Amino acid sequence: MERILIIEGNKTLAKLIAKKITSELHFDVDVAYSASEAKLFLHKYKYFIILSDFNLSDSPDGEIIDYLIEKKNHVIVLSANIDRACRERMLKKQIIDYVNKIGVDDINYIVNVLQRLHKNKEHKILVVDDSMVFRKQVQGMLENLFFEVLSVAHGEEALAILKTHPEISLVLTDYTMPVMDGLELTREIRKIYNKNDLCIIALSSNTEEQEIALFLKYGANDYITKPFSKEGFSCRINNAIEALENIYIITNHANRDFLTGLYNRRYFFKTVESYFSNAILNNISFAIAIINIDNFKEINNKYGHEIGDKVIVVLSEILRSNIDKSDILARFEGEEFGLLVKDISEQNTMNIIERLRSTVQDYTLLTEDGQKIRFTISIGVSLTHEDKLEDEINATDLLLYNAKQNGKNQIVSN
Repeated sequence: MERILIIEGNKTLAKLIAKKITSELHFDVDVAYSASEAKLFLHKYKYFIILSDFNLSDSPDGEIIDYLIEKKNHVIVLSANIDRACRERMLKKQIIDYVNKIGVDDINYIVNVLQRLHKNKEHKILVVDDSMVFRKQVQGMLENLFFEVLSVAHGEEALAILKTHPEISLVLTDYTMPVMDGLELTREIRKIYNKNDLCIIALSSNTEEQEIALFLKYGANDYITKPFSKEGFSCRINNAIEALENIYIITNHANRDFLTGLYNRRYFFKTVESYFSNAILNNISFAIAIINIDNFKEINNKYGHEIGDKVIVVLSEILRSNIDKSDILARFEGEEFGLLVKDISEQNTMNIIERLRSTVQDYTLLTEDGQKIRFTISIGVSLTHEDKLEDEINATDLLLYNAKQNGKNQIVSN
């Protein structure tokens, strides 16, 4: 669990911030009321973030801030001083943020910032600029926000990095660069990644409206003019990453089955369609299976729908753990599941399908009141293929029907 240190002379405020962080973020929080007390904590623990007051009884002119930065801590400065010159002086230091501690809204802002910084650890950013000095400056700012950062000098290098690091969330690119400029890079990236998968932010000293419009038309999410303020830069980077996360949540919710977490029928058909067409065209071996729980109505009637749901969840976990990550598994509806097994021979397909059937047959679900529930599945498998996916699914469904009619707990293939 992450640790937060609050250094704040106002004991009431310090305790209020600590309580808010503990209740909403579940971080371990230590509170120091002076610089000397804070140093004792720093000898004992390593902190994720330190929230420090600017004016303390034994550090009246912000000496504690310089000490914390010197010791390579990540610092958010708290201050009741709204003087603009003081704020600008602080922001020139290697701090994360400068927050006025005036009211409840400021405390809520602090909590939101801490939550954002913790999530930033999950993201990787690529900086593309031909100036090594500028790359290092931006990299330092991003790493202070807990992002993992890669940097290169031009567009061709950036495309190579994206091939080896497809998990990159955001590309920051300059416009004028050798080999491949930022506008061309943006166009090339958008051939591979859409805005829901990867953010692009252009950085340029050019303020011409035409250039800004071109970047946005060719797929950039935002445009930041150099030079920029640390606060403005941090906010726009965090906002871009947060928007990407929100899109992922919405998309994932639309594509997932609420009970099992597997893909739903809609996503299965949408995703399998392109693979199916390509595989048929290029004579790639694959299989489509439809899996159904035997006697599921009787399970619900005997044990109740809650146990029926547990049976569905157990089956989803067995299926998921016994197939390859590249295969596509979905819950179609009720007790029925669809499976695409990719790039595989007929014999290996049948070995996998038989393993699924036998694993389910041997599994015992133990209820909270000690009842032991056993269940089986029937499976239809298409190894020879139709011209259209819809026809393929219908043919596979017929194979499943035959498996049910022939006694259940078996596999029927074509």
